[in-house]
Amino acid sequence: MEGKLGHEYSLAAPLVHHEKQRSLEDLESNGDYRDTGTTSFFKTCFNGLNALSGVGILSVPYALSSGGWLSLILLLLIAVSAFYSGLLITRCMDADTNIKTYPDIGEFAFGKKGRMVASFFMNTELYLVVTGFLILEGDNLYNLFPDMGFEIAGIRIGGRQSFVIFVALIILPTVWLYSLSLLSYISASGVLASIIILGSILWAGTFDGIGFHGKGTLLNLNGISTAASLYAFCYCAHPVFPTLYTSMRNKRQFSKVLLFCFVFCTICYASMAVLGYLMFGSKVESQVTLNLPTEKLSSKVAIFTTLVNPISKYALMGTPIVNAVERYFPRFDKKRSFSYFIRTALVISTVIVALAVPFFGYLMSLVGAFLSVTASMLLPCLWYLKISGNYRSFGLESMIICGIMLMGISIVIAGTYTSLLEIIRHL
Repeated sequence: MEGKLGHEYSLAAPLVHHEKQRSLEDLESNGDYRDTGTTSFFKTCFNGLNALSGVGILSVPYALSSGGWLSLILLLLIAVSAFYSGLLITRCMDADTNIKTYPDIGEFAFGKKGRMVASFFMNTELYLVVTGFLILEGDNLYNLFPDMGFEIAGIRIGGRQSFVIFVALIILPTVWLYSLSLLSYISASGVLASIIILGSILWAGTFDGIGFHGKGTLLNLNGISTAASLYAFCYCAHPVFPTLYTSMRNKRQFSKVLLFCFVFCTICYASMAVLGYLMFGSKVESQVTLNLPTEKLSSKVAIFTTLVNPISKYALMGTPIVNAVERYFPRFDKKRSFSYFIRTALVISTVIVALAVPFFGYLMSLVGAFLSVTASMLLPCLWYLKISGNYRSFGLESMIICGIMLMGISIVIAGTYTSLLEIIRHL
């Protein structure tokens, strides 16, 4: 078969069978040699953990509360499905040496329309995630300082709203930066931050008098769609995987990187879900830090750790959106003033959305259901079936992929409907 980028490929070997890896010499001799990266196995693991570990850890207790104890099975199923679709992404990239990014795979499989679809889901997801950052900051700062507020031209701006605006003003100069190397080091603390938050929650429950008294519900069918959506949001790093794969020195080890990252993060997510649900039961908030007693040191550590990462990550996650917008205006993309305008407009627009839809849990549920599931499960499966040609046969691998897609479609339909309904109901 001939790929869209002009190279021959073969993806006949299924992932469910053991495949002997070819040496770099064999790849080179067959004209299928991909330039080797420089990143080591351990650094790629760290980068992968940083991509997978995010603010989703704050919502998993609420997700467990929504679905009940048995929804942990759903967390495991989503984790396994997302891991497998990550492997499918690497197989798609092996089809052509010119594939470097997530949209490249979409273009290779379905041409320009495939690239447009991939870019839409990737950038829309990033936009709503950075909007969620502002909501998260406003909620947690208001929890610490409930008396905050100010008045402008006779208009009273309340605590949460004032903190959203205040944080946006802090973030704005970071978005103007063209060199994000310093912020990349700060945001790389995401792995450590997740561990600190988990440790602080455990400390608060064990030593600060909260205890673990919540028995919880075995299964809540009405909340399953919300639980699945929030679980899916935790595994929304797939657009980053092509970059990690390309940068890796020994790409044959990337499957081990994915396995390690998914196992580690799933353990962290499940642990946080269980701890938060046992501590606060059905009263757990959409962000578990909002349940913590603010006078305790462990609570302050958890909350302030939660606050640092979104501020540093906003610019990094917003930059791809800015770049995508600037590409639509080639006559102005070299002008700094135009770039500053686009970056400022991005921050202002996310502030407006954060003020209009101040519901972190429901917004992240919408992101997880509609965007994360599509970008991390459905599109990789669809691309692989198209590129490999396995859709023509119905073997074990095709059955697994169809199962993942059926589960994903169910989450998209039910989760999107539920989250939109809740957002509209609370507006």
